[in-house]
Amino acid sequence: MPDKTLKLSRRRLVGAAAATWLLAVSRVGFAAVPQIVALRIWPSSTYTRVTLESSSPLKYKQFTLASPDRLVIDLEGVELNATLQGIGTLINGGDPFVKSARAAQFSPDTVRLVLELKTEIAPQVFTLNPVAEFRDRLVVDLYPAKPQDDPLLALLQDYNRGKLDERPQLKPQPGKAGVDRPVTIVLDPGHGGEDPGAVGPSGVREKDVVLRIARELRQLINSQRNMRAHLTRDEDVFIPLGVRVAKARKLGADLFISIHADAFTTPTARGSSVFALSEKGATSTAARFLAKTQNDADLIGGVRIGGKDKYLAHTLLDLTQTATINDSLKLGKAVLGHMGNLNTLHKPRVEQAGFAVLKAPDIPSILVETAFISNPEEEKKLVDPAFQRRMAESLLAGIKGYFGQSTLYAQG
Repeated sequence: MPDKTLKLSRRRLVGAAAATWLLAVSRVGFAAVPQIVALRIWPSSTYTRVTLESSSPLKYKQFTLASPDRLVIDLEGVELNATLQGIGTLINGGDPFVKSARAAQFSPDTVRLVLELKTEIAPQVFTLNPVAEFRDRLVVDLYPAKPQDDPLLALLQDYNRGKLDERPQLKPQPGKAGVDRPVTIVLDPGHGGEDPGAVGPSGVREKDVVLRIARELRQLINSQRNMRAHLTRDEDVFIPLGVRVAKARKLGADLFISIHADAFTTPTARGSSVFALSEKGATSTAARFLAKTQNDADLIGGVRIGGKDKYLAHTLLDLTQTATINDSLKLGKAVLGHMGNLNTLHKPRVEQAGFAVLKAPDIPSILVETAFISNPEEEKKLVDPAFQRRMAESLLAGIKGYFGQSTLYAQG
């Protein structure tokens, strides 16, 4: 090839390579610009959560202003879009913490988000990596700055400070449960807030139906002479798994029942199930899979990395755990028997796996999967108030059967 032709060919190759490199840089640069793809606000009486979901990690600065009280968050490298502009429409008038919200382009590369507050707050702001269907998230949790007489709030604040007691002492309960004093039962409606749980074919959310069933069961339990029930959550709010367990221990619970609605990849799976904790591994592949999905609730609902309590990781070392698991299996068997009178059983026995929410070392604890929300027929059952009531009745019957003292619980 003549020298002139060779030089020309090289020049074209270099030019083409340069053009390709510039195109690649352009694409990378474009992809790196964060786009706010979703905005969600979850108000509750305990705290309000604001979540900004973005196409890539966000850089931010935060500060507060007074007269009126405001929380300001500057989002760097972000351009105002329709999602951000619509934040004001998401504010619920009943929100105890946020009065109004607005967003504006503060500078060419910064969007300023302003939350006008109803009271002084202690904000917790942190980022979350992508998980499940969620992309990068910036989470803003608004807690009241002034102390309130709220046991759940106190536990959440300890949790966020990384100070939730690793081995909290169970609140002493004098006398025999159901004989000398009422049986204390803590009901745990699964998921909540940012974490919807499983979603059925028609859009029914697990977090909603299990809260209704838990409320029904609470009403039935409280109508009994020697029983009292408490909920880990009574609103659409996210509560970390460790805080749910800690609340049960703080209340001196005799039993802990976590209520869920199962899901599987195929719509044909059906039936009710009951699970207890395992020290030695899952009793089936399905139980292991379910435990993992339930334990991922903290990742989906969103907790600060530094806020995870250590106590759950060590409870299996407690010598009382074996006896507690045996009691949990007895409770689960009694509940499963009565659930079988209402619905098909997915498995005829109580299964076991490493469920984080069942790891209180001294409280018999079970996780109930009421039905498969992923099954169209069972999804219809789960939204039926009559089925919810009957499911609550079957759970109560199982609790009574566990104690074997049904006559103690007559109304009146």
